[in-house]
Amino acid sequence: MNLNASRPALLIGLTGGIGSGKTTVANRFGALGVPLIDTDLIAHQLTGPGGPAMPAIEAEFGPSVIAADGRLDRDAMRALAFGDPGARKRLEAILHPMIRVETDRQVAAAASSPYAIVVIPLLVESKGPKRFDRIVVVDCPVDTQIERVMKRNGLPRAQVEAILAVQATRAQRLAAADDVVDNGGEPGALQAQVEALHRRYLAFVKDGALLQNPPRERDSQT
Repeated sequence: MNLNASRPALLIGLTGGIGSGKTTVANRFGALGVPLIDTDLIAHQLTGPGGPAMPAIEAEFGPSVIAADGRLDRDAMRALAFGDPGARKRLEAILHPMIRVETDRQVAAAASSPYAIVVIPLLVESKGPKRFDRIVVVDCPVDTQIERVMKRNGLPRAQVEAILAVQATRAQRLAAADDVVDNGGEPGALQAQVEALHRRYLAFVKDGALLQNPPRERDSQT
């Protein structure tokens, strides 16, 4: 991401492990009028039917990872990637440059807002925290993550554990966090946490500029 380009005064990275509830938390910020740039959504758009990434993916991996409607068959790609770690890197080499270009475009489009949030599932793994003014981590116990993904995606526990094994650990994400949203309890507890962070982020910005450098320390909002 080119942070020298046009951008909001405060740019925040939001992350969390699979099943942590990143999208739920991001949508709570969105409901408050905060611009959201979701890199996972961008990836889905790139790999949908007729998506810009699909010709390169088919050329690299063949028709076995292409669904009948022309989109990326994510289950087939996931199975291939877990059987061949090099396959995941080849897929990332195709997608990541395209994702960066579209992310930069959407960040620039949000330049007039006090702050914007970029949702990046693998932010810690990509060593990307330095790109942002603040990092928000959506956190919950690992067992909760596993249960949610099994229920949501219909995956067996062993497959969910395999996905978690290639992601940053809970401790690694928390170590990278400036702010933590606890999503291990009742959904109703999220709103107060999000609103408190929203007020804090707005307080960092006045007339389109930072009043101060946001302190880079973990601030639990639990």
